[in-house]
Amino acid sequence: MFGKLQEMQQQMEATKKRLDTMTVIGDAEGVTVTANGNRHIVNISINPDVVDPNDLEQLEDLLMVAVNRAIEQAEALNAAENAKIASGMLPPGMDIPGLF
Repeated sequence: MFGKLQEMQQQMEATKKRLDTMTVIGDAEGVTVTANGNRHIVNISINPDVVDPNDLEQLEDLLMVAVNRAIEQAEALNAAENAKIASGMLPPGMDIPGLF
């Protein structure tokens, strides 16, 4: 039992390191946000053509949309990678839909 737990912990650490190297992109009309699989924002790129000094609210909205899209994609990637670990720990035939 403890061997399985230790193995799972090692797999989780390896997955976390792997997720640091995987990236997803959220985009909103010239604003691009890159996040890694651990849901950390690693880059923000803004096309100068979308910047209107008289309408900063629009830029703020685009940033918010792009960040949320990147986080949603990173969350899905993270969940899929962690589900792989969990599925390997369940006894054969114990597929629990919606668990992960």
